Amino acid sequence: MLFRKIVSLVTAAIFFCTFSGVGFAETPDTVQDKLILIETDTYGQAQTGAVMDRISKLEMNYNGKNNTGSMMSRVDSLYDEIYNNDAGPSVLAQLNSIEWNISHEVSLDPVQDRLAEMEMLIDGKTNDGTFYQRIVSLSKSSFGTATLPLVKTLVPANTLVRIALVTPVNAKNLKVGDTIKYKVASDVVVDGKLVFAKGEPGEGHVTKVTQARNFGRNAEVNIDFEYVKSIDGTNVNTFVGEEAKQEMTNLAMAAGASLAGIVLLGPVGIIAGAFVKGKNIDLPEGTEAFIQTHDDTMLYGVETTLAAEE
Repeated sequence: MLFRKIVSLVTAAIFFCTFSGVGFAETPDTVQDKLILIETDTYGQAQTGAVMDRISKLEMNYNGKNNTGSMMSRVDSLYDEIYNNDAGPSVLAQLNSIEWNISHEVSLDPVQDRLAEMEMLIDGKTNDGTFYQRIVSLSKSSFGTATLPLVKTLVPANTLVRIALVTPVNAKNLKVGDTIKYKVASDVVVDGKLVFAKGEPGEGHVTKVTQARNFGRNAEVNIDFEYVKSIDGTNVNTFVGEEAKQEMTNLAMAAGASLAGIVLLGPVGIIAGAFVKGKNIDLPEGTEAFIQTHDDTMLYGVETTLAAEE
């Protein structure tokens, strides 16, 4: 299957490249921005109504009680619980680990939907209780214990991650600043620890669009592949550098493409030849490429005896 994908991706020139700079995922710093992020990841969209009511709803859903203190302190507490791994695995780290252990893939759905889907799969019904209580129950069913096999793991800079486009890329429909979503296409295992799980989301932005013109001028789309989420929920800064470029070239050569048939524009390129229609760039959802981590990063990984997918 993978071979057929690669063969289909190298039948023409490559016209899709990243921006030469490296983008970084930013942590929201206002009450409203953090609240919107938490609600979107929890319910699928930002909620309406008074801010205090929205905070109280999240607290009850996750822990079954309301905290005291300022809006900022309460939102910060929720944010740390869901995303921060400093004091131990976060809610997302635990949920991702359980879901991967069940299906070997992590969903892009919001927390409440993922809990319900896993409960229906395992128990045939949705369970009562707080989100945390339901995660503990799922952990016991999935791993046989409430203590998840999550271990701190050093992920070296330039670790390769295979990704697949979620957002189709067509030069005719894009403008600078547009968001490009993608997801991890294959598990990444470092020292026996799963650190990037298939299905984890990533995001970049279009930095340049040039339309095809007369006299042989081809279209060009530059994208900054800014970050991808690890299995513990951390936004890991990424880019397409020499290692990713070489890996894509190796795949093209393995599929039978000649060097003369591979054109890499700018600092890097993507194997996407079959989807270059005429002189326009038209990359459908599922088009695969490689990115790499920007820095050494300490992450929680799931202990596993499985190797990363080839």
